[in-house]
Amino acid sequence: MSGSPDLARRLGTGDAVVIGLGSMIGAGVFAAFAPAAQAAGAGLLIGLAIAAVVAWCNATASAQLAAQYPASGGTYVYGRERLGEWWGFLAGWGFVIGKTASCAAMALTFAAYAAPAGWQRPVAVAAVLALTATNYRGVTRTAGLTRVIVTIVLTALAVAVAAMLLGRGAGDDGPGAWAVEGGLVGVLQSAGLLFFAFAGYARIATMGEEVRAPARTIPRAIMLALGGAVVVYLVVALALLTSLGPDGIAGTTEPLAAAVAAGSWEWAGPVVRVGAAAAALGALLALIAGIGRTSLAMGRQGDLPRYLAAVHPRFSVPHRAEVTVGIVVCLLVLTVDLRGAIGFSSFGVLLYYAVANAAAFTQDREHRRFPRALQVLGLVGCLVLVATLPWQSVAAGVAVFAVGIAYRAIRLRLAAR
Repeated sequence: MSGSPDLARRLGTGDAVVIGLGSMIGAGVFAAFAPAAQAAGAGLLIGLAIAAVVAWCNATASAQLAAQYPASGGTYVYGRERLGEWWGFLAGWGFVIGKTASCAAMALTFAAYAAPAGWQRPVAVAAVLALTATNYRGVTRTAGLTRVIVTIVLTALAVAVAAMLLGRGAGDDGPGAWAVEGGLVGVLQSAGLLFFAFAGYARIATMGEEVRAPARTIPRAIMLALGGAVVVYLVVALALLTSLGPDGIAGTTEPLAAAVAAGSWEWAGPVVRVGAAAAALGALLALIAGIGRTSLAMGRQGDLPRYLAAVHPRFSVPHRAEVTVGIVVCLLVLTVDLRGAIGFSSFGVLLYYAVANAAAFTQDREHRRFPRALQVLGLVGCLVLVATLPWQSVAAGVAVFAVGIAYRAIRLRLAAR
């Protein structure tokens, strides 16, 4: 550990749950169902269940580890402590790179709903800068703003579900018309894509150094946030299938907006768009905070430039790391098409949680809260879902991890000299 000051413990259970929900009930609920339906049709429901089970296993590992190691960095720290420095680095690298791409995707999703054509990229950049400034001012401001955003999103989703079920148009012919497509591989691929929506509870663990009574608060908050997100996603998935059917979901990039537009509640359309924009902002806010904390932990150990390890003396946040993340995300927003960001992010995050499960498996009886069988199931589940992601996502992920491995190997060789 370097000599940089510790972060301040200011978050209670409610704050941590809200940050987790803000990360999970983000833009994924408005966008992830379309690629899942393309992969598996109505089998996305099975994929959702598989993703939820794998996420639950991962959550037990994260909660158990966070209680023993309540420091910023999440699985980067756990991998280093339990498995060795290289495993921790791979987890941290996958999280930082994958979630930075997710930040750009969230910013562009926000702009797609909130900005007119031709202005989407500038508006996305403005959103990144505004939320980076919010995080810079302190974690309690982050939690407060996330609470407002989660309330807006849940309200919009409630209106959307009511519009789909009570104001539905011709739409689908009912459950009898639902068909599973793509076979087992398609279902597993849909699970891998939908896992993107459940990865937000990692943000609670990465902020472990800022939570009061972390041994009690972090496990409780992770389970509550994940359980709430699973219920929301299941309700929305059933409403979408009832309204549009599998083909209708697969044929649009905005399934909730399309489902509401197909019904008779025309006034609900703007509400859904506001909810989608707020969801993207909530996810982006929590992502920037989580990446900043992991970058802080990696900077402390020299796995990223030590410049990033600074903590602001007044606001007690990793200000250099967060500003750096904000700048990189702005560059991506302006220059890169991130339609494959969901698959790429899932690749990095699934490997991140594979390391978490392996690390939790090694914990002794004193620190064990859940049976080892859950860590075995979580590890196998992560690796299976990674293998069934679209090949473009797998290829991009392998290339990025190769860059990270080369970077650390060169740094270690130079340090040895």
